[in-house]
Amino acid sequence: MEVELSGGNMGQVTRLGGEVRRPTGPWTPAVHRLLTHCRSRGLNEVPEPYEVLPDGRERLQFLEGEVPRYPLPSWVWSPAVLDASTQLLRRFHDVSATADRTGPWRSATHHPVEVICHNDVAPYNLVFVDQLPVGLIDVDFASPGPRVWDVAYLAYQIVPFTTDRADGYNDAEREHRFTRLLDRYGSGVEPGHTRRTIRIRLLELAQFSEQMALDLGRPELAEHAHRYRRDAEQPILDQD
Repeated sequence: MEVELSGGNMGQVTRLGGEVRRPTGPWTPAVHRLLTHCRSRGLNEVPEPYEVLPDGRERLQFLEGEVPRYPLPSWVWSPAVLDASTQLLRRFHDVSATADRTGPWRSATHHPVEVICHNDVAPYNLVFVDQLPVGLIDVDFASPGPRVWDVAYLAYQIVPFTTDRADGYNDAEREHRFTRLLDRYGSGVEPGHTRRTIRIRLLELAQFSEQMALDLGRPELAEHAHRYRRDAEQPILDQD
């Protein structure tokens, strides 16, 4: 029997045994090529794509583990999770840099194109075992773009550069975690550019969420947009 999985905002996702079934779209062939490419190069932390069913849904491998939901558990904020999440993103980028970039993609392409971005790397899209990330899921919104586009959003979510998380970090502690994240990621991004990209990403997300609130009749997505705009105004993002 199929069981509905919680946490998604853009469509019903179900589990049947060891597989996940999800809605598809014009972007699905490109995403499946990306997943196949990643796994063929040893990045087994992403799900294996199986097929598109006659009913239009895709079949994907179910990655065993825990996907944290809000309110996020306290262990999500450990230095070990920050390190491992960032290193997994780096591995994903290094592999996706050589993937087929042919679209169409569900998300816009951002320039300069260096890799195929996941576009939503955050604790709620990571699979954890023993409180460490072992999987990266929900790749539907992937698209070509620069490395910093993903790094900025991960920093926003896990440093975090948000205004509504009960993590208790002051600005000095967030600066330390931000520096640590960039160090764990390695070459290819720099602090000032990453901060500016966080702001750009948040404003783009706000516009997207407002449109989705109208298109899907989901007023709570407009609340997300308000939060993104508020977070984009934080003075900590003005530093170089």
